[in-house]
Amino acid sequence: MTRPLAVLRPEPGNAATAARIEAEGLRAIRLPLFAIAPVAWQAPDPADYDALLITSANAIRHGGAELERLRSLPVVAVGNATAAAARDAGFAVRDVGASGVEAIIERARGIRLLHLAGHDRMAAGVDTVTVYASDPLAVDPTPLQGSVALVHSARAGARLAEIAPDRSRIVLAAISRTAADAAGVGWAAVAVAEAPTDDALITTARKLAD
Repeated sequence: MTRPLAVLRPEPGNAATAARIEAEGLRAIRLPLFAIAPVAWQAPDPADYDALLITSANAIRHGGAELERLRSLPVVAVGNATAAAARDAGFAVRDVGASGVEAIIERARGIRLLHLAGHDRMAAGVDTVTVYASDPLAVDPTPLQGSVALVHSARAGARLAEIAPDRSRIVLAAISRTAADAAGVGWAAVAVAEAPTDDALITTARKLAD
């Protein structure tokens, strides 16, 4: 029997991933582990930086009015979805990564980056301003049993490890090795997506579902 795919990422990404899964004829369990909300913040002087580092579309989605003060700075985006969100908001995109945060920061060495981030998504060695919060939700983990759980971040992996009633009955599809490692051991099986993208993660999960 084909396992259902449990989508753990926050909204609105949760609904988007679940819709892609269902479009392929598979059953999606919508079980966001976190809720995203904006926080009060003040933009620094844009003259102190060469570009914005955006590692989640949530920074654009929840950045609010202070983003206007940074409109002159181009964006270095961690992936295509984040780049698309920045462009839709009117920012110019300078570079788009495909191998995670560390790789895009290394590629931007020598560029003064300002990271607009969630309180749990600090990037080492880069000036960071927190523009949104990601708070845990109380969820019933029972539907996870017998599923393939899609882990979109290290924090989601750690949270899943906390609430999973029986790891031996849950298969993990992780967006990165870091996300997989954060979930620990004891799962029925673990696989890491070939690229840190939602599409690649769904492809990996679909293979595990069978």
